[in-house]
Amino acid sequence: MTEATLTSTSASPTARQVWTRTRGIVLAVVILLAAAVAIAAIRSGAQHGRLDPRSADPYGSRATAELLGDRGVSTRVVTTLDEARSAAGADTTLLVAAPDLLTDHQQADLRAATKNSSGRTILIAPDSPSLGTLAPGVTADPAISFHSTLSPSCDLPAARRAGSADTGGIRYSTSDPGADVCYPSDGLPTLLRIPAATGNGDTVVLGAPDILYNNRLDKQGNASLALQLLGSRPHLVWYLPSLSDTSATDAGKKTFLDLLPSGWLWGTLQLFIAAGLAALWRARRLGPLVPERLPVAIRASETVEGRARLYRKANARDRAATALRSTTRTRLAPLIGVSPAQAHAPEALLPALSARLDGDGQALHALLFGPPPSDDAALISLADQLDALEREVRRP
Repeated sequence: MTEATLTSTSASPTARQVWTRTRGIVLAVVILLAAAVAIAAIRSGAQHGRLDPRSADPYGSRATAELLGDRGVSTRVVTTLDEARSAAGADTTLLVAAPDLLTDHQQADLRAATKNSSGRTILIAPDSPSLGTLAPGVTADPAISFHSTLSPSCDLPAARRAGSADTGGIRYSTSDPGADVCYPSDGLPTLLRIPAATGNGDTVVLGAPDILYNNRLDKQGNASLALQLLGSRPHLVWYLPSLSDTSATDAGKKTFLDLLPSGWLWGTLQLFIAAGLAALWRARRLGPLVPERLPVAIRASETVEGRARLYRKANARDRAATALRSTTRTRLAPLIGVSPAQAHAPEALLPALSARLDGDGQALHALLFGPPPSDDAALISLADQLDALEREVRRP
């Protein structure tokens, strides 16, 4: 290994080279950040959200809220359970936009507040997770309706006046004999009105939110049905469950494991089993080494340079010096009549080498078997001395 080789392998990328390689990525990140800031600034003044009465998006419900306002019904948006519970009353309709997002604890508290309030509670597309608590006696059918527009087929005045509407979605069944079952699909209703056990309150279960969307309000009898269901009381409280609601984190007496669904536990066990099988598959197999032919021929200079780079990166001067000395001893041994088996034995190599060169045995011992160099300059000097020694032995 020559001094030029060692010097060339120690060069690190300059700041200019690093910038040249990474400027494309940096430019792309800057453009993405600028676009994100611009979009956020443009949309910061608008309300967007599905079933949000402040949103003018196609799937918002601003049109419904404005039509209700024209008829004297005030609409107020709440995002916490405490606000929804305090709003329950005989003159209030409480609309729960996403009942399935509520925790079991939230559902129980909301049901307790609305059960005897004499007001109306409207549940939008509730499924099994929330029906058992918010609408006892109602169950959701696993198969949803294949028809969007359905006919009332019931005696509920609001449904009969509205006519056909886009209620097709989740289908329900109820054990309450006094319930109004409307807009059936294949024998099961998609709208239920369940009167309260006491008072004048009731609970409306709606299988799909389509009649409240801005882009569907003018279809069929959607507007009529929505206004009658939501406008039966002078006040409408629109409950949009939010992740910022502190009541959503109240787990009661449940532990962390109790809050995890059973599917997560089984999934974690399966992942551990899969990881174990993958480890067995990819584990090192103990056995004899099998030589393999390289797919391409690699020049010796590239191998030397690659190994030098690795030594340089690891700051392994001791290993580099050992490799240089070992290779030199291996090449010198046959030149001075020492067997390859004795090439690395000082007592066999040094006497023969001293007799050939008439040199100092101590100096040769330090050169061929000495301690590792202390710095890069000493390593380069060692390489030069070993190279000079080999040339001298080969000289006729």
